[in-house]
Amino acid sequence: MAHLLSTSCSLNIASCRKPSFQQLNQGLIGLPTSFTVETSKSPVWRVILPAQRSQRCHTVYATATPFTPTQSRSGLHQSSNDPSKAKRVMIIGGDGYCGWATALHLSNKGYEVAIVDSLIRRLFDHQLGLDSLTPIASIHDRLRCWKSVTGKNIELYIGDICDFEFLSESFKSFEPDAVVHFGEQRSAPYSMIDRSRAVFTQHNNVIGTLNVLFAMKEFRQECHLVKLGTMGEYGTPNIDIEEGYITITHNGRTDTLPYPKQASSFYHLSKVHDSHNIAFTCKAWGIRATDLNQGVVYGVRTDETAMHEELCNRLDYDGVFGTALNRFCVQAAVGHPLTVYGKGGQTRGYLDIRDTVQCVELAIANPAQPGEFRVFNQFTEQFSVNQLAALVTKAGEKLGLDVKTISVPNPRVEAEEHYYNAKHTKLIELGLQPHVLSDSLLDSLLNFAIQFKDRVDSKQIMPSVSWRKIGTKPKTVAA
Repeated sequence: MAHLLSTSCSLNIASCRKPSFQQLNQGLIGLPTSFTVETSKSPVWRVILPAQRSQRCHTVYATATPFTPTQSRSGLHQSSNDPSKAKRVMIIGGDGYCGWATALHLSNKGYEVAIVDSLIRRLFDHQLGLDSLTPIASIHDRLRCWKSVTGKNIELYIGDICDFEFLSESFKSFEPDAVVHFGEQRSAPYSMIDRSRAVFTQHNNVIGTLNVLFAMKEFRQECHLVKLGTMGEYGTPNIDIEEGYITITHNGRTDTLPYPKQASSFYHLSKVHDSHNIAFTCKAWGIRATDLNQGVVYGVRTDETAMHEELCNRLDYDGVFGTALNRFCVQAAVGHPLTVYGKGGQTRGYLDIRDTVQCVELAIANPAQPGEFRVFNQFTEQFSVNQLAALVTKAGEKLGLDVKTISVPNPRVEAEEHYYNAKHTKLIELGLQPHVLSDSLLDSLLNFAIQFKDRVDSKQIMPSVSWRKIGTKPKTVAA
């Protein structure tokens, strides 16, 4: 609770189960069940903290002093239960790279937004000795700043969605009309560091998503799940990749089936498991769900994150969490050769982070039907790694940078030259207006990297995780 006490608020602590809370208090040497800290102003939060090492949870309601009324709920984005109220959107993983940008975008568009996050992504940086290229404020400072700049509140629930009691309390308290689920360990290299991180990735992602599905069934059956999947579920087949389903004819019979999955890491496998679990619950329970199979995201600025420096998003450039184009731009900015893995023919779908938030908004505004499991391929353009390196080299030269490219041994197990043609029409049909990878956008991203180049730790640039060398001994970071 230390992070709560750094601000001024009135706290009322209520137990989910009275016996549990009484036992907890016995070990807290007289901690009162309610108290007030009077210092400066802060936004309105509702924060739920899970009990340490316990299946029971405790709810902390933190209300700012003085209280500021929330924004009017009237607007275009209406709740399915009450047309006069704005849609309520719960964003799981709202402190992360895609989640933070999405939370601000939806709040700015008139939705009522709550962030649910365990803040574990920040812990990963501490454990691995990593850091964002951009300095990022604490989640509490971010929300204070958003309130100050826009007058809009974003509610905050801090806890682990693998703790079902915590998640249940969050659902019952916020009552979402839609759940946007970014709350997973999202790095393939992280899942391949060692056995413990592979197990964590699968447990965190699969169990967390299962808990979300059960919470929807029990507490918000009409709620729409917008789940972030990955194009990596498909692998690199030697045929066109369809959007979720493929119609095949075999021995004279025809059927439409889920597109075959060829995951290439324990992370990607967790996403495949998620997709199967969601599809099953849509069929069995009538859940409504949209799976956004997202390509590789690049960029850092959205209209909302550019409003104030404390709203700035994170930008990862390291070999564990950094994505290809972001990494190349940072490497060019500091004079490090661009690190092309192997032959560099690996081709994937890419999209600007501004299009990520657009796609999520479109999915929410056009929800799936009860029992429907929709799959949208969420990217705007396809590039090979070599093509990206060439684009960054050209853009860097215009800025006076001497950009070199080197081929490094590929730490992954993947095809380095292959056919790749993935369909991505459904979001366009809903109204997506893509931001293509233009010279001006590359210039902007490179200049952003140059602005913060003094924060780059060159030791984190080269890949250090090997798919073939993963073992059972936990990997640590030398001081």
